[in-house]
Amino acid sequence: MATCYERYNLHTTPEKFFIEACDEGADAVLAIDRVSNEMTLTGKKDVPPSAVTRPICGIMGTIRLVAGMYLVVITRKRNVGSLLGHAVWKAADFDVISYKKTVLHLSEIQADQRFVWNGNLLRELAGQPELHKFALPVIHGFIVMKPCRINGKIFEWILISRRSCFRAGVRYYVRGIDSEGHAANFVESEQIVLYEGAKASFVQTRGSMPFYWSQRPNLRYKPKPIISKTTNHMDGFQRHFDSQLLIYGKQTILNLVNQKGSEKPLEQAFDRMVSGMNNDMLKYIAFDFHKECSHMRWDRLQILVDAVADKQEEYGYFMVNSEGKTVAQQKGVFRSNCMDCLDRTNVIQSLLARRSLQSQLQRMGVLNVGQRIEEQAEFEKIYKNAWADNANACAVQYAGTGALKTDFTRTGKRTRWGLLMDGWNSMIRYYKNNFSDGFRQDSIDLFLGNFAVDESDGPTPLRVQKDWKFLTLPIIMLVAFSMCIVCLLMAGDTWTETLAYVMFWGAASAITATIILFNGQDFVDAPKLVHKEKMD
Repeated sequence: MATCYERYNLHTTPEKFFIEACDEGADAVLAIDRVSNEMTLTGKKDVPPSAVTRPICGIMGTIRLVAGMYLVVITRKRNVGSLLGHAVWKAADFDVISYKKTVLHLSEIQADQRFVWNGNLLRELAGQPELHKFALPVIHGFIVMKPCRINGKIFEWILISRRSCFRAGVRYYVRGIDSEGHAANFVESEQIVLYEGAKASFVQTRGSMPFYWSQRPNLRYKPKPIISKTTNHMDGFQRHFDSQLLIYGKQTILNLVNQKGSEKPLEQAFDRMVSGMNNDMLKYIAFDFHKECSHMRWDRLQILVDAVADKQEEYGYFMVNSEGKTVAQQKGVFRSNCMDCLDRTNVIQSLLARRSLQSQLQRMGVLNVGQRIEEQAEFEKIYKNAWADNANACAVQYAGTGALKTDFTRTGKRTRWGLLMDGWNSMIRYYKNNFSDGFRQDSIDLFLGNFAVDESDGPTPLRVQKDWKFLTLPIIMLVAFSMCIVCLLMAGDTWTETLAYVMFWGAASAITATIILFNGQDFVDAPKLVHKEKMD
């Protein structure tokens, strides 16, 4: 696939959309028939003068909804930097335009398909080779690009996280792997350094524990994770790591989950399956993050960094010198995970990335012999804040709130204010995971094409009649609890009478709350478009 056009005009008529390439020397126009949905390549001379014209920044693609076909375009973009001479843009605003005859809505490198989030929307464009320059691949993740200075030497430091579009979804509804071996919440993070024509990069991955397990929300703060007992785990597990080894080479798995309580069976299962593969290219390390770092002992993370130092030296990093010659290749990656592959994972990834960056900058001549990154106060602030921002972006995309433990990533130490913010974010996560994530999961499934809309379908599946318990029980609990408070505030004639009323209404509210918790899955906001298998 060649490089895409960068500037466009959208010309709209009642019969067609004309998307004109406005790059210097370009004469191509993509014509989309609003009746037949046919796409053809034409010239500027075919755009009628009566067309309504406006500039756009790119085409996300097309999508079929109940009301018919829609064109999705990027209407506003923001420059976030330049990478190897190419501008990097953030899509800032969009428009979804119906194919139906109305003006109400008007006012050179192959992309890695794992990370093309609008691949489903581009399928009609991609089906016609002559239209490839209109197919703009879009990633979902995070990017930061910073010019930095150390010892008077200016270099570009970049951090990119790319979220996989396979087995994509939200925290509690998408865990583990699917039958193809795609892991939930799989993110590839790449750290890049550019200095005087030389380039270096270091890649890490994160992803859910790659076997069949689920953790459906049920109103409890931490739903119990369940490992499927009816599925052949090794089949999907093997597919996952066969793919990972082929793409990235050797793997060191850093499993950061608790080695006690409800997380312990997951850690043990992961350990057994790695041993069962009997592959020398896989190394498994379990590190109980919360136990090792309990009582604010965050310096103990260095234990893990030191334990994998030899592997990090073996894997190395990628580097091209100023003459364009490849002088180093990365031979393997660290695959980190915790339960969500967010908070604990990001802390460890930032420490491993710093160690790699130390070596790269010394080799490029930016750092002098004996100097350490931690001593460069100005750059260290940029580095820590960028990794904390990366943590927040990944966490918002998967869990609905910013990451936890980012005070350590930003400052290098755990603070009491950070603990308070973690508590606040945890409460927000609880609400979203239980009462709004179903709709968010449906949105992702629709966007990625996991749910195909048929125009002949009846009422939208998003409207589901709730069971009587959904409204009745919460109302009973609220009334009972309110009466309990009223009885406490307005004493009866005798204390025994007051106590009897309080006990009655208190018991009523407690029993109702217990029934609600017992039937928790009936009260959460569950996805309605894609009915996933129980092993999810």
